[in-house]
Amino acid sequence: MIRVLLADDQALVRAGLRMLCESTEDVMVVGEAGTGREAVTSAERLVPDVVLMDLRMPGMDGITATKRILDIRPATKVLVLTTFDDDDHVYPALTAGACGFLAKDIEPPELLDGIRKAATGESPFSPAVLRR
Repeated sequence: MIRVLLADDQALVRAGLRMLCESTEDVMVVGEAGTGREAVTSAERLVPDVVLMDLRMPGMDGITATKRILDIRPATKVLVLTTFDDDDHVYPALTAGACGFLAKDIEPPELLDGIRKAATGESPFSPAVLRR
């Protein structure tokens, strides 16, 4: 079972992601966070296998949260899921330690595949990001 923490400032997005993850037998949502700071404290407490991380959140952004999560839980995989898939966001996220980078316009099966790949140590990327 892959333990996932959802970090996104939009409750509706988190609810949709939770429903998608719970439609599978191998992905379990262990928690949600609406800010980067909540993501860090939740990751420390819940010990997820994968954190699905938005980049733009109030207070602490996803890049800073990624770095802090990996400082305290280096075995956790942080997979970025964002609307902003330009190079100005990709490179800082990867530098912070994210294992992959997915755009929110991917299809649901691709997201689930990305979570599974991240959990096994692979680096999932949206096709558009890879083409660049």
